[in-house]
Amino acid sequence: MKRISFHTAGESHGRGLTALLEGMPAGLSLQMERDVDPELKRRQGGYGRGRRMQIESDQADLLSGVRLGETLGSPISMIIWNRDWENWTTSMAHLPPDPDANPKALRPHYLPRPGHADLVGAFKYDRRDVRDIRERASARETAARVACGAVAKRLLSEFGILVGSHVVSIGDVEGGVSELPDDVNAVADSNPVRCLDEAASQEMMAGIDAAKENGDTLGGIFEVVATGVPVGLGSYVSWDARLDGRLAGAVMSVQAVKGVEVGIGFEGARRSGSAVHDAIVRAEEKPLSGGIGRASNRAGGLEGGITTGEPLVVRGAMKPISTLRKRLPSVDLRDGSEGDAAVERSDVCAVPAAGVVAEAMVALVLADAFLDKFGGDALSEVRRNFDGYVSYLSERGFGER
Repeated sequence: MKRISFHTAGESHGRGLTALLEGMPAGLSLQMERDVDPELKRRQGGYGRGRRMQIESDQADLLSGVRLGETLGSPISMIIWNRDWENWTTSMAHLPPDPDANPKALRPHYLPRPGHADLVGAFKYDRRDVRDIRERASARETAARVACGAVAKRLLSEFGILVGSHVVSIGDVEGGVSELPDDVNAVADSNPVRCLDEAASQEMMAGIDAAKENGDTLGGIFEVVATGVPVGLGSYVSWDARLDGRLAGAVMSVQAVKGVEVGIGFEGARRSGSAVHDAIVRAEEKPLSGGIGRASNRAGGLEGGITTGEPLVVRGAMKPISTLRKRLPSVDLRDGSEGDAAVERSDVCAVPAAGVVAEAMVALVLADAFLDKFGGDALSEVRRNFDGYVSYLSERGFGER
């Protein structure tokens, strides 16, 4: 049974974004300034972001679900107000427009952008002005996801599970690291493109500058890593209980992500089995995996849809952003005439931010799987169940039962 669910609402240039998170146990210490706002700030960073990030300074306004600094077990609702709303009160008004108003004041767009939801959304919802589509389809919505994910990360941290991310590549520049640092985010966040390879990061920034100069955009690959995950989360008994499938769907749902892999993923399809599967070894120093570990972690911490106790590793491939100053051909939805796609303020590259959003999605799925395994309406109850499981893993031993 799914324990954690969340919903977001709001438009990119509307009054704000609303996040509703359900399923968190009671008794979890939670403060917006300490636990949520720093994650929102991380989402806004990264070399290649547009002018919108200079306008907004995202903070979560808590409406419900917390009293005296602790969760109540009831739905947690938050609002992230859009500072830019004051410049869009006419074009994003809720009331019908003044018949005598200048149509341009409504900021309509009729030339959909290739690669965006503009055209398909216009067909699906029977609209002509694709402003009605892009306002919700915009990646601005991910601020609300990050707010929910921050709460999930707060829960997981109570049990020693940390979720971080870093950028693997931007464009055709790929970074390389032999070993991940203990605190991935502490190192990645200090870099403008959130890459752990300093030399590669300089090339990435040069590539972003060149793309900006050419009116183009760049995509790339990010990696999310969760450490401290115990063996046994997820299941193989039903297709929708497999944790690898749930994680893939969650990361793929992030705007502009077109590919997801767990562990070595697609590379594993090019190797023989002996060069893919992780040898099983004794590992008394790993109580969260029952004293049995892996000689490597090419599986990315998942086998059969269940966590192995090794670090969870998920990668996402983000395509270049679809708003280009070098406009691509399009068709005017008013009269069918050919023209160039509409241009609006946008990023050149948002791969560093996408990694932060993917962290939130991974944390939400992991937190749900964690509560599905250990249950409990209060944090104290979850802790008793978790501690009992860890004791079982330590005492399980070998031999007949």
